[in-house]
Amino acid sequence: MSLVITGAEVVIVETAALGDRSYVVHDGAVAVVVDPQRDIDRILGVVDGLAVEVTHVLETHLHNDYVTGGYALAQETGADDVVPAADEVAFARRAIVDREEVVTGRLAVAARHTPGHTPNHMAYVVQVDGSPVAVLTGGSMLFGAVGRTDLISKERTEELTRAQYRSVRGLADELPGHVAVHPTHGFGSFCSATETSGDSSTIAEERARNVALVTDDEDRFVRELLGGLGAYPRYYVHMAPRNAAGPSAPDLSDPEPVDVALLRERIAAGEWVVDLRDRRAFARAHVAGSVSIELGDPFATYFGWALPWRAPVTLVGESMDQVRAARRQLVRIGVDQLAGAALVSVRDLSEGAPSAYAVATFDDLATTLGTAGRVVLDVRRHDEWEAGHLRGAVHLPFWELADRVDELPDGELWVHCAAGFRASIGASLVDRAGRSCVLVDDDWQRAAALGLPIEPGP
Repeated sequence: MSLVITGAEVVIVETAALGDRSYVVHDGAVAVVVDPQRDIDRILGVVDGLAVEVTHVLETHLHNDYVTGGYALAQETGADDVVPAADEVAFARRAIVDREEVVTGRLAVAARHTPGHTPNHMAYVVQVDGSPVAVLTGGSMLFGAVGRTDLISKERTEELTRAQYRSVRGLADELPGHVAVHPTHGFGSFCSATETSGDSSTIAEERARNVALVTDDEDRFVRELLGGLGAYPRYYVHMAPRNAAGPSAPDLSDPEPVDVALLRERIAAGEWVVDLRDRRAFARAHVAGSVSIELGDPFATYFGWALPWRAPVTLVGESMDQVRAARRQLVRIGVDQLAGAALVSVRDLSEGAPSAYAVATFDDLATTLGTAGRVVLDVRRHDEWEAGHLRGAVHLPFWELADRVDELPDGELWVHCAAGFRASIGASLVDRAGRSCVLVDDDWQRAAALGLPIEPGP
């Protein structure tokens, strides 16, 4: 995807799995890259296709949701690595300050200090022949929303929320309405404070819809934003320190092959085995003690949320292509070392006394609700639970299950979330602990439609 503007082009490199975008901005001869993801081969492919030279790599901030490819890309291309001056990093970089410009070819990129998402956050205004044409906003101004402000510390959250409000309004006041807005976050990323809307935008459009621009009272903005912040993935805490250290390019080679017998040995030793297959296929047959995290866009996010950080992990897949896709997602969140990978078939599993559990819908749950010995387990986030949950259900977010499954009441656990993905992780963790479970693989909205008793509150 790209946007052609006067004298330049903005090429969007999307990472849908994390809800982020990186950008290649070029004038036909030279380019600047903004907020590249760790797997820089994608960026290099774009650059090679354009036949342009990368002269600068710019970071809007030390990211909290992924490991940057900025340092590695600069090393690979010889470009200047541009990082906000106030961010302390362990590598040589060009430190940029507010209002400073990076000039290359016909492009001039001017830094704007936009604190909020992080204290030292920068937005970058792209000018062609002296006229502003685009702004790369990172985690400040998003499409209709703003970046969340609680990732640095609880103590600084209100301060940063107020700063975010002023930063977004400052950009909107300074820039002409035609300037294209290009955020890094906000396409499903948990770095967004609220849901974003749309696939493109301008300053004029944001003036009409952005939450920080249509709310004239700063105190009300702070109350509403803080009141809407939900949980974010546990792995986030490890990202900014990793980015400050200067992460190298990732290893995308094939993991060491492992057979089913060795899988069982590793599980018996307490290691983690993650099965990438379809969640219903996993439920029908899997190696006892393995965990289901179905390969798809949410894979890395929920992997990093559910599993202990840096625990040895072996992957299980149906093909090496599936394993390779998972590995690419994992290196983006800093999971570099895999203990191996096993390719399995139904026959492999059937020869080894596989484990299994039932899959149900909310229709099935409706007919059994209240039956003695059956416990409904809701593994959604706290804010989802408080907005409405089944009467009599037990709540334990999926990322707490590995450590707290022994706190759950006796009985057969019917595990649900909002759409089935997180419930499949939860059910597999319950199964791993030796508990009887049923995966409710269904849309939460159907529970109300079926007349199941739903109540709000903690």
